[in-house]
Amino acid sequence: MKLNQKSILENATVWEKLGYSLPKYDREQVKKNTLANPNWIHFGAGNIFRAFQANVLNNLLNEKKTDIGLVVAEGFDYEIIDKAFKSFDDLTIYMKLCCDGTVDKNIVGAVVESLKVDPQNADYEALKELFRKPSLQMVSFTITEKGYAVADGNGNTPAGIEADFKAGPENAGSYMGKVCAMLYERFKAGELPVAMVSMDNCSHNGDKLKSAVLDFAKNWTDNKVCDKGFLLYVSDPEKVSFPWSMIDKITPRPADSVMDMLIKDGIEDIGFVKTSKNTFVAPFVNAEETEYLVIEDSFPNGRPKLEEGGVIFTKREVVDMVERMKVCTCLNPLHTALAIFGCLLDYKKISDEMRDDELTKLIKTIGYKEGLPVVTNPGIINPKDFIDTVVKVRLPNPFMPDTPQRIACDTSQKLAIRFGETVKAYEKSDSLKVSDLKLIPLVFAGWARYLMGMDDNLNKFELSPDPLLDKVVPMVADIKIGDIDIHSKLEKLFRDASIFGVNLYDVGLGEKSEKYFVELIAGKGAIRATLKKYVD
Repeated sequence: MKLNQKSILENATVWEKLGYSLPKYDREQVKKNTLANPNWIHFGAGNIFRAFQANVLNNLLNEKKTDIGLVVAEGFDYEIIDKAFKSFDDLTIYMKLCCDGTVDKNIVGAVVESLKVDPQNADYEALKELFRKPSLQMVSFTITEKGYAVADGNGNTPAGIEADFKAGPENAGSYMGKVCAMLYERFKAGELPVAMVSMDNCSHNGDKLKSAVLDFAKNWTDNKVCDKGFLLYVSDPEKVSFPWSMIDKITPRPADSVMDMLIKDGIEDIGFVKTSKNTFVAPFVNAEETEYLVIEDSFPNGRPKLEEGGVIFTKREVVDMVERMKVCTCLNPLHTALAIFGCLLDYKKISDEMRDDELTKLIKTIGYKEGLPVVTNPGIINPKDFIDTVVKVRLPNPFMPDTPQRIACDTSQKLAIRFGETVKAYEKSDSLKVSDLKLIPLVFAGWARYLMGMDDNLNKFELSPDPLLDKVVPMVADIKIGDIDIHSKLEKLFRDASIFGVNLYDVGLGEKSEKYFVELIAGKGAIRATLKKYVD
């Protein structure tokens, strides 16, 4: 069997006997409805979109709670459209990998049209036409945080963006330039209202999208390459809104083990391919069962009723609290702690680490005892319940092919938010003391030990990519296993508030982190011994 519309119609009984849930709606009719009166366009045809947002709408279509599908547009890697959508009639097999060892197999058909955001392709005009439709309510994004950047790390405007600023909406070539060109079509069609909703996993994502759009509108206005009213249009929240959101669902790239399941079921042409832009795509996606999507309820043209599919709509300040709860306490710090010590103890899967007594005690203490006391409860999700799900369901999931080496990427960019904010909260507290923190400074020491590129058996390993490796690795380069006098070598690192969020010495954690570090480098097996000593 092959994944296409003809197959799921003609061989429905066979698919269902194999355990696949098929669309329970007329896709052709849904496509007609959608293209005539679209209410949702999504930019970013990646795996999380296919496993999460598209599946939420697929469930609503199955339950007859809507008869409108969605359109996906890809503006970075056009090959995704050909190799993961068009070739399979825009269908996706979503393999939900459950903690109990079962797999839910779902054919997702909510995407009725997939388009390349390519000015040289006929899809571009089709997308413009959809943006001119009064029915359009929401334009959402999963294009990664880098997709919104209109300046580099030094604050300079890249040549491609600068060219777009001068060329105007008719000749935009960058991703955000093309998005703004689509908004310009909506402006010309009568200043029609719409919500621009970033669903990328970054803090205050709506503001990042808004800033990019306003930069384009202002430069186009200043350069007199667009109607001056466009800037007023995108600046008016009653016409164009930029809600914040928080998304959480672990969606690794297509796994060989999952592909093998599909091949065993007799499904043909199911293998994944690597595009010329290094994207791994396949007709299937695999992801964990747990998912959260919380969105600020700011939609000037109304919105799809996604709350009936589990999406939570709330106030901006609540979205912010949920984001901080997840990133600063209930998930991301635990992930980072497992990544650092997983590399040091030579683990290759996060789920395997969750069978390690010391590592589970480590993250439970960081989450429940050190982090939870300073979390603001957002009300819509209970922080303790969130951690319970992380520890008991998500991280131990044996199906999730996630590795400590992947999670360890860019750790220097993560420590300030994932741990530094908790340290700051302790500083401000009237009832808690920074000196009470026991295992967060152990993670800081563990990261310094990780930078030595040597595991607990004193075997070398490759450090995961990180933009600051050239800066921080030399700080530990002269340290030898068994050294005791390390203050002069580590002081510069531990004083760097840009990495840890605070100067560790100023808050009383510098000396404690040094003490832990000395124990971690005492010799072969010292990392395990140190964990045993402190994670009671």
